[in-house]
Amino acid sequence: MLKIMATALDSITEAEIFSRVIGGDDSLPISVARSVLTWKFPKRDLTRVGKLQEKNNAGTITAEERDELERYVRVSQFLSVLQARARLTLKSRGEA
Repeated sequence: MLKIMATALDSITEAEIFSRVIGGDDSLPISVARSVLTWKFPKRDLTRVGKLQEKNNAGTITAEERDELERYVRVSQFLSVLQARARLTLKSRGEA
């Protein structure tokens, strides 16, 4: 039983945990929701992610580069959760 629980917990992402932390209510202020929707990666980061993805696809990525790519993925997941919450907040308040 304990091993099954550990496996289930190991598969949860930081974004899923964060989604539960920010909850399902509409407590996000409208001004914050609008601001969150403008957040995006700078061009230099998008370029770096593209290079890391190319190396990953080619099988030439180092362990350090893979860790870096995974950090970008986690931040992207966080941003997606925040932006989804922001869109839901605006829609529920008739602001979308």
